[in-house]
Amino acid sequence: MQPRQSIIEVFTTFVQFDGDRFGYWATDSRLRRSIQSCLQKTPKEINEHFWVLYWYKFLQFPETEFLAKQHLTAYLQEACYWTSQKTVANFVSTQYKLSDCFQIAIAQVDKVLQGYNPDHSSTLKNYANIVFASSIRETLRQLREVDICTDWGLLRKTSQKRVFESLQNAGLSVETINAYILVWQCFKTLYVPTKAGNSRQLSRPDDQIWQAIATEYNSQSNQKINAQTLEKWLLNVAKAVRKYLYPTPESLNISKGGDGSGELVDNLPGTYRESLIHEIVAQEEAQTRISQQVAINQVLADAIARMEPQVQQILQLYYSQQLNQDAIAKQLEIKQYTVSRRLTKTKEILLRSLANWSQDILHISVTTDLLTSMTAVIEEWLHNYYNVFPE
Repeated sequence: MQPRQSIIEVFTTFVQFDGDRFGYWATDSRLRRSIQSCLQKTPKEINEHFWVLYWYKFLQFPETEFLAKQHLTAYLQEACYWTSQKTVANFVSTQYKLSDCFQIAIAQVDKVLQGYNPDHSSTLKNYANIVFASSIRETLRQLREVDICTDWGLLRKTSQKRVFESLQNAGLSVETINAYILVWQCFKTLYVPTKAGNSRQLSRPDDQIWQAIATEYNSQSNQKINAQTLEKWLLNVAKAVRKYLYPTPESLNISKGGDGSGELVDNLPGTYRESLIHEIVAQEEAQTRISQQVAINQVLADAIARMEPQVQQILQLYYSQQLNQDAIAKQLEIKQYTVSRRLTKTKEILLRSLANWSQDILHISVTTDLLTSMTAVIEEWLHNYYNVFPE
């Protein structure tokens, strides 16, 4: 992958694939116009960390939320690409390629931005790496079920909660959702596979079963809907479930309203920008935060360096090679509960080291809430410390 160089490129370009490999960076002209407008009013030496915090702040304003999210989505393209590449390489066998995993991960940008806290996490990229990797692994586990199932097999294996969430995600009305769920319930009740273990490749119900489904549905809903219509409804449900489990990224060119007057991405932040003085203050705060992160990294790295060699080896296998506790126990010829205890003890030591540093250097009183947030920081730090992503 060709790395991006300028601030304009970092916040306005998106990965385009050539087959299953990186092809080129595609520039969104409206985002480019947006960042150029901002750069003209700020010092040239401002770095990308400032702009991450800048756009992150604008997520809280409805007028600029969409634009800010798109700038940050552009910013996270490289993190998403490298995380996808590394995660898919850890699967022994999968029909999904790098480009598929990239799309799965980048669809989780909302989750990344909602969960990220600049005061607790090191950087947005580091936090995103963890969310992206977790989302890819979980989605691939789900999709292996989805893609090897026929529509009818998928409908039998899907829970009512997921059906409801899928239909809600599709933007259907409450009345339509209730009707679809009712016919799905009739389908689940009346169409039972003849072989219990063969529901994935379930074929279409025969006409007799469809008639029974229609009769049951009409008796419960007090309507007269024919079997052909109910079949279409169920296929719509299956389509909604697949789309829910494998979402596609939003388009930048979404109309702002029903009158079609312009697009959301046209909302440039110029009207809502704070004064330049406030921006410089924000930059200084960002630099302070970066300095603190460097110090935290050193405190935790020193604590790990003082640990026993076997503990360091367990951490390497668990966080870098992503082996589970059973696999680590077999490789080191120890008990699984020993691995579990040493991982837990390690996190306690790191938590104590970080708490002491906070009290001695930052003069912060350690409360229960702070300890909880520190625990999350340590888990994130361990993932990043043992997983060096290409730049």
